[in-house]
Amino acid sequence: MSLDDRAALVTGASRGIGRAVALALAARGAAVAVNYRSRKEEAESVVREIEQAGGRAIALHADVGDPQAARGLVEEATSALGGLHILVNNAGITDNGLIWDVSPDAWLDVMRVNFGGAYHCTAAVAKDFMAQRDGSIVNISSVMGLSGWIGQSNYAASKGALNAFTRSTAVELARFGVRVNAVAAGIVPTELVDDVLAKDGGKGIRQQVPMRSFATPEQVADVVAFLAGPEASYVTGEVVRIDGGLAAQLGMGRP
Repeated sequence: MSLDDRAALVTGASRGIGRAVALALAARGAAVAVNYRSRKEEAESVVREIEQAGGRAIALHADVGDPQAARGLVEEATSALGGLHILVNNAGITDNGLIWDVSPDAWLDVMRVNFGGAYHCTAAVAKDFMAQRDGSIVNISSVMGLSGWIGQSNYAASKGALNAFTRSTAVELARFGVRVNAVAAGIVPTELVDDVLAKDGGKGIRQQVPMRSFATPEQVADVVAFLAGPEASYVTGEVVRIDGGLAAQLGMGRP
């Protein structure tokens, strides 16, 4: 699968799934804008890794939860890379806790980044993608957006909103040759879920996954690259689970 002559913007790409996605797209030939909010050194490390492998990349700072910053990010990425064809909305945060314990602002903070970032960046690329009748948007969602779990009410709500947004924008943009899909990742051991895995290193949760293992960022990134590329040219409006069978069963136990 080749992404030669394609340019991609990956939000929240300094670490975790975003980093793996940026590397996977670059390995397939895409030029990549590596977005970060606070981890400049880590983003620049991703850029160096891509360049050392013979690819082309740039690190760009922006808080995608801010609509003006998101628009500026898209404009800067488009200018720096000479165009834009792929957008991966990956930036995300957590603020876990039981609904009666969490801060009243917890839901808003999580929604602003997890859903708002995707909303703002998608709105920012839409006109150019429509005009060139070419573009692929992949949203990084979660199985938490498909089912409920203890302590995840605000995070699950943000991902549920992202899934609905994926389907609606896919329908809106399809006639312009622009595809929109999402991946619903299962448990991926990154900093984002450190608190969830803290109890026993995740052993109890892992035993409840049918495949008895957690996903790696690279496994998620491979599916993202597929959805972004030409092999998925007739796929749009899909939320693809990458969870080792987690969402296929009746339910998980407590964390």
